[in-house]
Amino acid sequence: MKKLVISLLVSAVLFGTSTRVYAEKIALVGGRLIDGTAENLIKNSVILVDNGVITQVGTVDTLPVPQDYKVVSTEGQDVLPGLWENHAHIQLTGHANYVHWQANYKHRFADEIMPASLVQLLLAGVTSVRDLGAPLEDTQIIKRKLANNEIPGPTLYASGPFLQWQVDDWQKGYRWAVKDKSDAIKKVNQLADAGMDIVKLIDQDDMPHEVAQAIVQQAHKRGLKVVAHSHKPNEIRRGVEIGVDNFEHTGLTTAPGYPEDVLTAIKERTGKGMFSGLLFWTPTVEGLWSYQDTVKNPEHLDNSCWHRGLKPDTIADIKQSIQKPGHLGYTQLVPLRKPTLKRKIEQLKETGVVMLVGTDVGIPMKFHCQTTWHEMAVWVDDFGFDPIETIRAATYWPAVMMGVQDKYGSVTLGKVADIIAVRGDVLKYMNLLQHVDLVMKNGVIYKQNGQVIEEALKR
Repeated sequence: MKKLVISLLVSAVLFGTSTRVYAEKIALVGGRLIDGTAENLIKNSVILVDNGVITQVGTVDTLPVPQDYKVVSTEGQDVLPGLWENHAHIQLTGHANYVHWQANYKHRFADEIMPASLVQLLLAGVTSVRDLGAPLEDTQIIKRKLANNEIPGPTLYASGPFLQWQVDDWQKGYRWAVKDKSDAIKKVNQLADAGMDIVKLIDQDDMPHEVAQAIVQQAHKRGLKVVAHSHKPNEIRRGVEIGVDNFEHTGLTTAPGYPEDVLTAIKERTGKGMFSGLLFWTPTVEGLWSYQDTVKNPEHLDNSCWHRGLKPDTIADIKQSIQKPGHLGYTQLVPLRKPTLKRKIEQLKETGVVMLVGTDVGIPMKFHCQTTWHEMAVWVDDFGFDPIETIRAATYWPAVMMGVQDKYGSVTLGKVADIIAVRGDVLKYMNLLQHVDLVMKNGVIYKQNGQVIEEALKR
C-alpha cells in the first residue's frame, strides 16, 4: 500500500494536468468502477492497461500495481467504459438550414467538418460513434484517416448514404434512391465494398416489400447491420417484417402513442428468445424534450466547445442560423410532440426493446461536444430510466448491437482500453457527464483532470 501511495505521488508530479501520458502501461487507480456489465460496482478500483488493452481489473487491496506501470489517480471519480453515440451526423454540426449546408459545405466535410465533429465527440467522452448518413467518399476518407491515426476521434461505425425510395436533388450527396430489387442489392454491395458497417434505411414503407426485404437480406449477407426510421407506424410495421436490427427516433409526430398492432408486432419480435430476439431502439428523445427550454434559455448554444476544429466563417455561419431558436421551421411541431413522449417511451419499455443512447447530433442546435450527456441526463431525470441501465445503453448494449462486445462496451479483461472518468457520483447526478475528467481511447489519454491533452490530439 505504501508503494502505491508513493507511485501515485510520483505520477502526479510527472503527469500533472497538461502533459500527455505516453506510457504504454498505465494503471488507473482509486475510482469507483461502473464496468458496463451487470456486475456489482467496484470501489477503490485498479485497472491495468498494457498497449491499449485492459489486462487486469481489481482493487487497491487485491491488485498491486507493477513497478513498470505509470499510475493515474481516479480517486473521487466514477470510472466508466467510453460512451457510444449511437445516432450521429458528423457531416452536420448544428446549422439550421440543411439546403444551405449541403450546397456550401460539401467540399469541407472531409477536411474540416467531420474531423471537428469527431474530436469534439472524443473529448466529451464518446469513444465509439455510429454515423448515420454522409457522402460515401467523404466517409471512406475519414475512416482511412482514423485508421492511420491521422486524426483523433472515436471508433467509427458508418452507414454512408441513406437508402430510400425517392430523394430530392439537394440530398443526393448523402441519400441514395433505390429503384428496384436489383438496384437495392447493388447499392448494399456498394456500401459493403466501400467498408461501411451499417445500412441506414428510411421510408421503407414507401418501397415495394420485396425491395425493402432485399436491402435487409443483402445487408445481413454482407455482415452489415440495418437501422431504420420509425417516424410512421408503417415504417415500424415494415421494419419488423423485414428484420431490421435497430429502429431510430421516437416519431409518429403528434400521435399520442404507438398503435396496438405495432406494439404487438414488436413484442413478438422481442419474444423470440435470448440474443436472437433482441430488437434495439434509439429514441433520440432529448432534443424534442428540451427544445422549449432551449427557446427560453439558449445560453448553452454559446458554449464554445463546438467551435473546436471549425473555421471562423463556419462558426459565424452556424451562429447566425440559430439566432432565433423559436423561429426554426424544423422545430415548430416539437411543442405538440413533447406531451406524447413519456407515454411512447413507456410503451417501448413494455415491449422489451433494448434502448440505446443516441441523439441525432448534428441537426440544428445539437452539437457534438454536449449532446450525448444531455440525452443520458434526460433519460434518468425526466423519463425514469435506471442510471446503471442508462450507462449500459451508452456502453455495453451498443457494442452488442454492432457485434463487437468481445472488444468494446465494458471495462473488463481483454477489452480495448476505452475508459472515461468523471468526478462525483454519476449514478446520482447523471449530468456530471457534461464535465468528463478523463478520456482514454485505445490506452491513450486525451483528457486528464478535465484538461485536454493537446499533444495527444496531434500525435
